[in-house]
Amino acid sequence: MKKRVLVTEPIPKSVVDYLEAEVELERWSHPEKIPKGLLLQKIPSFHGLITFKDNIDQEFLQAASQLEVVSNISVGYDNFDIEAIKRSKIIATHTPYVLDETVADLIFGLILATARRIPELHQYVRNGKWSKSVDISLFGHNVHHKKLGIIGMGRIGEKVARRAKVGFQMDVCYYNRSRNHKIESELGAHYEQMDELLKTSDFILLMTPLTEQTYHLIDYEAFRKMKRTSFFINASRGAVVDEAGLINALENQLIQGAGLDVFKQEPIQLNNPLLKMENVVTLPHIGSATAETREEMKLFAAKNMLQALRGDTPDAVIKELN
Repeated sequence: MKKRVLVTEPIPKSVVDYLEAEVELERWSHPEKIPKGLLLQKIPSFHGLITFKDNIDQEFLQAASQLEVVSNISVGYDNFDIEAIKRSKIIATHTPYVLDETVADLIFGLILATARRIPELHQYVRNGKWSKSVDISLFGHNVHHKKLGIIGMGRIGEKVARRAKVGFQMDVCYYNRSRNHKIESELGAHYEQMDELLKTSDFILLMTPLTEQTYHLIDYEAFRKMKRTSFFINASRGAVVDEAGLINALENQLIQGAGLDVFKQEPIQLNNPLLKMENVVTLPHIGSATAETREEMKLFAAKNMLQALRGDTPDAVIKELN
């Protein structure tokens, strides 16, 4: 008898076929998130769950009486209660590696868009304001040969550092819990303490995961240390930044601008002051959102699922559960 798997995120036919070769599959294919009550009602009869945004907490785990594995279609897993999962003995996986290059592309897009004011000037042309040569009031800032400070030199940070150094001849520094000697030797990136990085970088990229230790890691005091000509880029998680502090810093011109793919609340509320600031580029959390990468992520999540249900160790078990 085949084991049963519930998928709460739309998946392409290639992934459906891959899963159905080994398991009995049920899919939630609506664009909106499955209601929590319905998920709790359904989950007792399933052995596996493939998800993107569902909260895997104590309430869910108590209802999931047959569940053996939950596979997240994401590198991050802040929707997982790790301690509760540890107590449950359920296997939990995620999808690192496959999206690194795609997210790095998006980050560099944010760097260029903020520095060269691309969205703002796009709207300037669309609104019929381009009637003469642009003057200094519309000038942007160079990216090449500037200093990029990366907070969190993981896999994606490495990809960004390579683009910055090789493509734009930037001076790359980083702050991390541990030194990354590979990136230092290969690219000449240099390690700096957080305060020094904040004070001297022209572009500051935040790439840390959201944990108890990193919650509001970047607050108003951190923005006060930055150069007034600096640009802040966040493609990690919204809650790593004190959003009120960021808004305050922008309103008081403590920094030049910001490029944001993540926010405290998602989707962002329409009355959020960030949406009214011309020097802020806002994106709807699309770091890995290309058709090719999302399909690869979903296939990776399916592979993790089948490996676990066969009794094998999945390729990407969440590190806290290893």
